[in-house]
Amino acid sequence: MDPLWIDDLVRRFGEQLPPGMAALREDFERNSQALLQAALAKLDLVTREEFEVQREVLARTRAQLEQLELQVIALEQRIIPVVGASSATASAPANLQQTAPTSHPPLD
Repeated sequence: MDPLWIDDLVRRFGEQLPPGMAALREDFERNSQALLQAALAKLDLVTREEFEVQREVLARTRAQLEQLELQVIALEQRIIPVVGASSATASAPANLQQTAPTSHPPLD
């Protein structure tokens, strides 16, 4: 997190104090800045860049998963003979029956 952003926010809050409380302004700014930094540090935030990298990794992983699902379906179709496939599919164990690839929600 950009410390200048925190400084600017604290300064803006300090400017909202009434003019008669100028002596308290410095105390307020110093204490609120420390409080904000401590609170934000506990949030375990990531940068936009780190977020985008993980987003790209997830998109590639989903694409690979979809390809693998299609490969599994193709292999399952090889195992179950074409002749009598309807009866073989009905009697095949659940893990060998033909399934459609899982759809995933969009990344946006």
